Amino acid sequence: MGRDKNSLSKTILIFGAGKIGRSFIGPLFGQAGYELVFVDVDRELVDLINLHQQYKVVIKSDEGDEDVIVKGVRGIHLDDSNSIVEELSGVSIVAVSVGQQGLRRLMPLLARGLVRRITRHGMQPLDIIIAENMRRAGGFFTAHLATMLPADFPLSDMCGLIETSIGKMVPFMTAQDLTKDPLQVFAEPYNTLIVDRKGFKNPIPEVTGLAPKENIKAWVDRKLFVHNLGHAAGAYIGYRNNPAHTFMYQALNDRGVFLATRSAMVESANILLAMYPNDFSGNDLTGHINDLLDRFMNRALGDTIYRVGCDLCRKLGPDDRFAAPLKAALALGLPYDHILKAMEAALSFRATDHAGQQLESDKAFLAAAENGLANVLQHISGFTPDEVRQIISVCP
Repeated sequence: MGRDKNSLSKTILIFGAGKIGRSFIGPLFGQAGYELVFVDVDRELVDLINLHQQYKVVIKSDEGDEDVIVKGVRGIHLDDSNSIVEELSGVSIVAVSVGQQGLRRLMPLLARGLVRRITRHGMQPLDIIIAENMRRAGGFFTAHLATMLPADFPLSDMCGLIETSIGKMVPFMTAQDLTKDPLQVFAEPYNTLIVDRKGFKNPIPEVTGLAPKENIKAWVDRKLFVHNLGHAAGAYIGYRNNPAHTFMYQALNDRGVFLATRSAMVESANILLAMYPNDFSGNDLTGHINDLLDRFMNRALGDTIYRVGCDLCRKLGPDDRFAAPLKAALALGLPYDHILKAMEAALSFRATDHAGQQLESDKAFLAAAENGLANVLQHISGFTPDEVRQIISVCP
């Protein structure tokens, strides 16, 4: 790009040119004047980004579609490690949105980039926005990077690890949509990126839509306990109520499904409030639940019951959207029967994609489900036999 090798560029390097990277992080930083450089494993996608140097985000709402053109874009294939390390040494900021399975592959590149950066710029920290839906993400990054850096490397001074709460909903797109424009991506209007204020080593970027929070753990758990739980609960309860429905808005238009989903969300929000009384109020969380339910029922988004509910082993796994609030409820002595009913509904979840297929991992879950809720709680959700007996004692 012809920039001075001794100065940082106003560039964000985004690992993951998928839906969150392109529909959410890219537009936020692009509108603030940053050059966007995407790193991805999909060579065809990277080539298209470099060919067009822009892409379209279609904002889907019941008021009509809105097209947002994101410009100033480059792409690098993940295998081009030397180029990636060179970018890492001189960019203003990094974001990572590759999914938990892809994170370990990035760690050696990040470590090399940090070493190159300190050689090139001295003690000029690199802030990394961890745009992953995971608890304790900063600790995960620290543990892995520390094993790949020199023993005396000043990791805590050179690297800001910024945990986030990602609330943006991005649906699956049809083959027809992608054939029409392989670079376009659909998304809902919501555009707030909650970030850990304490994670930044450099000044927080002046980017509209960034929402720095003092206690990011509370906000990560809000996403998990209320948003993630409620979304999945609506899918599982909705499918059990009417397996013929395809979309989330269809499921939640049924009053019984809506109320059962909301009851599970309210119950989980009460657990969250007991955990973080200084971060939330009852009114805050009630308003958040109402807003989420409206967003879940966005007809234009076309979000499917299958997309929201699939990947059952992960979604009902330890430390995820059902097990985490359930564990907290046990510890706090709070009610959890509506959460448990939503988990039980997952046992009969057999929604399929547009081709009539299930995830292979979902077949494994459903095999465990044949032996009942107690078996799922122990072998999928990770509860001990004693905890399982305590949990299911509330079942009617």
